[in-house]
Order: sequence, then structure tokens, then C-alpha cells
Amino acid sequence: MKLYPYPSKTAEKRILKTLERGLGFSKKDLKAVEAYLKDVRKRGDEALVEYTRRFDSDQITIESLKVTPKEFDLALKTVDASFLKSLDRSANQLEYFHSKQKENSWIDTPRNGVMVGRLVKPVSAAGVYAPGAKGGKTPLVSSVLMGGIPAKVAGVPSIHLMTPPMENGSINPHILAAAQRIGITSVFKAGSAWAIAALAYGTQTVPKVDVIVGPGNIYVTLAKKLVAGTVGIDMIAGPSEILIIADKEANPEFLAADLLSQAEHDVMASTILVTDSRTLAQKTIAALEIQMEKLPRKEIAKKSIDRFGAVMLVPDIETGIELSNRLAPEHLELIVKNPFDYLDRIQNAGALFLGPYTPEPMGDYIAGPNHVLPTAGTARFSSALSVEHFIKKTSLIHYSKEAFAKEADDVIRLAETEGLSAHANSVRIRK
Repeated sequence: MKLYPYPSKTAEKRILKTLERGLGFSKKDLKAVEAYLKDVRKRGDEALVEYTRRFDSDQITIESLKVTPKEFDLALKTVDASFLKSLDRSANQLEYFHSKQKENSWIDTPRNGVMVGRLVKPVSAAGVYAPGAKGGKTPLVSSVLMGGIPAKVAGVPSIHLMTPPMENGSINPHILAAAQRIGITSVFKAGSAWAIAALAYGTQTVPKVDVIVGPGNIYVTLAKKLVAGTVGIDMIAGPSEILIIADKEANPEFLAADLLSQAEHDVMASTILVTDSRTLAQKTIAALEIQMEKLPRKEIAKKSIDRFGAVMLVPDIETGIELSNRLAPEHLELIVKNPFDYLDRIQNAGALFLGPYTPEPMGDYIAGPNHVLPTAGTARFSSALSVEHFIKKTSLIHYSKEAFAKEADDVIRLAETEGLSAHANSVRIRK
């Protein structure tokens, strides 16, 4: 990991490289995903099973696409009690946090004879995607929780989980235990773009949903991008990223570990340390090199850091915050003395982690806030996955005859100004 003085031309070049790294897909990828979507829309279950058999498990049939009650029972007997205890703690804390996001319908009477308001209703059906890392052998349980819990808290009556099967045609029992814990309606054994297509368009077995959420590889991301508008989606998420602002009192071992926690995700991940201490910068770089050698995913972490990692040496913490606001990172750790003193200066970040004992993985698994976050600078205008992604808001309007008469001439005047005579007549005919 290299050290860059900031501001400088070399630092600016590195920053631009990070900002421009994008989703990393080719025209070939896009064409392939378009073909998968079209085929699943046309052939339904037949196409879904064909791709699942080709890429994940040749044991899958149309009859075995949907996880059965027997499979759920077996899963609960397979996982150990300590996992269930940790799962329950995580779920409880996520449910508590997301319950704070619930909105109520409301009605107001701002003028005599006029009633306005808003109905807040959940969507009818939601789809959650959970990736199956390494053929389902490393189950991304947290993706089930982060996607399913806000939907459940929102009151969505039908929640369907898509996740790729293991080679033997089963779903990792930890995934099924998580799905049952949070009340997922049904689980289907399919992944990648064809799973997104099944949720967006529906098949003979998979119900069509209104909203699709959850992380995935570039094929999943492109599929969500293409079906957006047909269904709602959470966001178009790019590679993972972390930015740490640290002062001289920070522990370099902690900083190195936190940077690596994101670098191991993907060769496109961005890991940036911003500090006003050259000594801390140098110690962190040294600690990172040592820790990285011990990682099972060290090759991924190394490529990520070589391509998009950096240590920015700033003149002061205020300058570091300005840089952070410009980058709008997915994860921002503020490891400085009295971090709460800087809260009002943080403008753009997906999630903010305060203090030395709040590493990013606490947010990934158990703190309560959602870990599905805006990336690639989109934290400038978007937010984490929340209950709001699963609700609709319908405006309410009512006028009495007297209130209508009082405001009718203004409506007619405004409509005629816009050249919309039929609008004006709709009001004039009632006078």
C-alpha cells in the first residue's frame, strides 16, 4: 500500500482511479445477462432449471426447485446451538433497529373543508437474493437477514428467497435456519441472473415479486439494473469500499485489519486510510503487509490494495473529512479522539463507524443497521437498504364543495397558463 501526500497530483490521480472503477462489466457480460432474462421470461421453470443444472447442481429438477418443509427441518437439526444463538442475537438487533424506520399513515386538515394525507402500505411480495459463495459452502447468512428483516418489519406478506444450491442440490442449512428465523415465505434453489429474472417476471413455480433486494456478482447486479422499473430494486451496488480517517492515537494494527476486511472481498474493492500522522501511516502499511500474508484470500486482498488501496497523508483531520465527503464511501470509520465532535461535518457516507472498537464487520453482522449500502460515490444521494424500500406511499386528497369553490379559480388560472384547457374545464364544470 502506497503513501500519498494530499492534496497532490499523484494523490488526485489515485483518487480518480478509485472513483472511475465502476461496476467492471463488459458488453459481453451485458449481452449474456440480457439473454438469460429473455429466456427465463419466455420459458420459465424450464430455463431456470437448465441454468441451475449447468452452473450449480445437476441434481436440480422443477420439482426440487422449492425448498420443502422436510429440508427446513433437517437444516435446523444440522446447525449447532451456538450458531442459532448468534443468529438470534443478530436478528433481534436488526429487527429492533429497522422497527425504528416504520412510518404510519397520516391525515391532516390544513384548511377548512380540505383533507390531505398519506397511506403507507407494504408491497405485496418481495424477493431477497443471497449469494452462494464457493458453491454454498460459505453461506452468506447475513444477506438473508439484511434483505429479509426490513421486508418483514415493513409488513410484506410474501417474501421469497433465491440462493444457489450446493453441488448435491441442497441449500446450506445455515441459510435455511436464517430464512426460517426471520419468517421467509419460501426459498428457491437458483442463483445469478436467472434467479433475478424468475423473481422479476415469475415462473410456474416462482412467484413474481414487486421488489428485489440483495447483493451478488456482476451478473446479479446487471440483472437487477435491467429489471429495474419492472420491479423495484434496492440499488445498483458496485465493489465494496472502506475509508478510515485516523489520527496519531489510532492503533495501526486495528487499521490494517479493518482495511483488509474489505480488501479480501474483491479485487475491485477500495481501501483508503486518511491520516494526519506520517508515523501512523507508515506503521499501518507495515502491519497490513504482515497481516495480509496470513489471509486465506491474500491474493485477492493484494490485488485490491495494489489497484485501489492508498494511504492519504493530509495536513489535518478537517482536510481528511473534506476528502471523505468527496469520495462518499460505503463504509467510513472515524478513529480519532472524540469522534462525535465531527459528526456534523460528515456529509456523505453509507454507514459511519465511530471509535476504535467499532470495526466495519460489527455493522456487517450484528449492530442493527443494514449492511446493504450505497457504493461508488452514490452515498451522495442514496441510503442504506431499509424498511422504506418495501413500502408505497399513496397521497390522500378530499375537498368539500365550499373548499373547492374557494380554490377553483386558482386551479383554472394555472391550468390555462399551461395550456391545459381540459384540466381547467374539469374544475370549471363544477362551479
